[in-house]
Amino acid sequence: MASLREIKKKIESTKKTSQITKAMNMVSASKLRKVERQFKAFQPIKAKVKQLLEHVLSTNPEYSHPLLETREIKKVGYILVTSDRGLAGPYNSQVLKYFENVIKDNKIDFVIGTIGYKAFSYCKRKNYPLLNKESINSRDDIKFIDFQVMSRAFISLYLDKQVDKIVMIYTDYINTLSQVVREEVLLPVTDLVKDKKKMVSDYIFEPSVEDVIDQLLPIYLENTLYGIILDAKTAEHASRMTAMKNATDNAKEIIRKQNLIYNRARQAQITIELTDIIGGANAVK
Repeated sequence: MASLREIKKKIESTKKTSQITKAMNMVSASKLRKVERQFKAFQPIKAKVKQLLEHVLSTNPEYSHPLLETREIKKVGYILVTSDRGLAGPYNSQVLKYFENVIKDNKIDFVIGTIGYKAFSYCKRKNYPLLNKESINSRDDIKFIDFQVMSRAFISLYLDKQVDKIVMIYTDYINTLSQVVREEVLLPVTDLVKDKKKMVSDYIFEPSVEDVIDQLLPIYLENTLYGIILDAKTAEHASRMTAMKNATDNAKEIIRKQNLIYNRARQAQITIELTDIIGGANAVK
């Protein structure tokens, strides 16, 4: 059985750990509220860009753009979204495990773009073909410019027919207790409706409808990518908040059990000391 000093030392160290995890839980809760507001505020912008693009496409439903055309899939580009840091429960491991299952089932040539150091280090360790040579950080203060280079690089690969499909694998935020790993096809763009009622038919396009579509499609893709990353960042903070709360609760339970063990050991020690004193007193008599 551990000595009283060892038990006391374990209790003190667990209390310090509990204080750290509680602080991290509060920080993650604050960051979650901020990025959740940002994510919700971005949804109308994303929907408006999509609606505008659909309205322009409705003027010429027969127009064919390389980003809208499906073709035989020989090579796939994957974009993995993880965090830069750990201590987020199963957030990162679930994305990486999901990706492993995807490439195992499909068995198609692929190239990977990573967002977040965890995905970058994992793919580098596995010697997977990487598009980005350095880690693209998944910072809390998300900016368009952080991912613009990668999105444009993948669009160029798709237009040059070096990849035939681009898929994002990320964690979708449901609520603070539930986050689900999903995959979303970025290219080819298949979620646009071309045969809507012509709502912009009275407008004159200069220089042409096709030029407007050529400009709007990359903007739509970048907005989609940005919205997904906001969604993943929200899920990250929710997962870390839950993980730190569970760690704090576990630490409190350990402290409770160790206090019980300490009190029993202390009581046993007192009983032994009293027995020795009484035995000594009886011996003197």
